[in-house]
Formats: sequence, structure tokens, C-alpha cells
Amino acid sequence: MSFQNDPFEPLLRQTRTIAVVGISDNPSRDSYRVARYLQTAGYTLYAVNPTLDSVLGLKAYPDLQSLPEAVDLVDVFRRPDALPEIVEDAIAAGAKALWLQFGVIHEPSAQKARDAGLKVVMDRCIKIDHAGLR
Repeated sequence: MSFQNDPFEPLLRQTRTIAVVGISDNPSRDSYRVARYLQTAGYTLYAVNPTLDSVLGLKAYPDLQSLPEAVDLVDVFRRPDALPEIVEDAIAAGAKALWLQFGVIHEPSAQKARDAGLKVVMDRCIKIDHAGLR
């Protein structure tokens, strides 16, 4: 499958820094596997999970506003009901884009992010889409 004309291709190619919100330290969890993939693909990652100290050799941060820099993209692995707070945090932290993984659908939050100038991708897997660019 080719994503050469995929509307998200420019976003994936221009992104350099990604915050993974809801990352797990359990290797069987999607958030761990996707983050590891993104790390090996050359992205600078920030782990965001207030219950972890570190994961994948990265310091874990409690929230997006605690990161040492604004990120290009926030990749979300949380339930849809957590989205309003995460979007507020992403906007305040200066993120440029929001990627909501499979099953993470919350249209009011996505619209709020768009209204604040963030690019939004909803209900798609960044690992699958990135792998299609190769």
C-alpha cells in the first residue's frame, strides 16, 4: 500500500519531535510498540505518563506542559474522555499537531484543537501510516 498521496504524508515527513501521551512501559501494549517504532524511525520522542519515571530509555513527564520544548506532534493513547484535558494541555504547550490513535475519537476536542491551529488526525495509527511512506 502506498501513501504517496496521503493527506498526512507532509505532516509525518515534517515532524521531528513527538510526545507520546499515555505511553506504557509494558512491551505488549500498542503505545509501547508504536513509540519504539517511532524512536527507531528517527523521531525525537518524549514520554508522557504521570505514573512512570522512564520508558524506552526516556525520562517520562507528567504532562505536555512539563516537556523541555514544544513538540511538533502529540500522539495520544488515552481514552476519548481524557481528550478535553489533553487538548487544553497540547494547546498551552505549543504543540503543532495532534494524532489520535485508533479508537480515540472525540470530535469536540478535535475541533477545539483545529480552532487553535493544530493539525488533527483522528482514529488512525501513526505507525501504520508512517510505515506506508517508505
